[in-house]
Amino acid sequence: MSITTTVHLNFRNQAREALEFYQSVFGGHLVTVTHAQSYGTTDPNEADLIGWGQVQSEEGFHVMAYDVPASREYAAGVDPLFVSVRGTDEDEVRRYWDALVKDATVKAPLEPSAWAPLYGMLTDKFGVTWVLDIAVPYNG
Repeated sequence: MSITTTVHLNFRNQAREALEFYQSVFGGHLVTVTHAQSYGTTDPNEADLIGWGQVQSEEGFHVMAYDVPASREYAAGVDPLFVSVRGTDEDEVRRYWDALVKDATVKAPLEPSAWAPLYGMLTDKFGVTWVLDIAVPYNG
């Protein structure tokens, strides 16, 4: 069993630019998946936006990001990031979820999703938004 935590930054139409900038600063490997690829978005205004992306370097730098879709409220500086907890063991991830969910606001229940065997999002009683999921290897 193992988990990792990573800052997951939220943008509106700037995730690709931000990730490319962070890659230019820290180096590493850039991976991006569009809204069309991850959510099946067909709206031409959002299809090429980042549904999930990351920069990860061998030196240890790791950041994830996405473009908040127009259907979700977004104000820069409000809910600007998520803390992503990725695991490989469903029981372990569920145990963390069950502890965090007390007095929290569930934004997405912990359940299978189109992009992960298990995914959930909540905002805890302190206002921190957490994303918990089972890691899926990306072959890109």
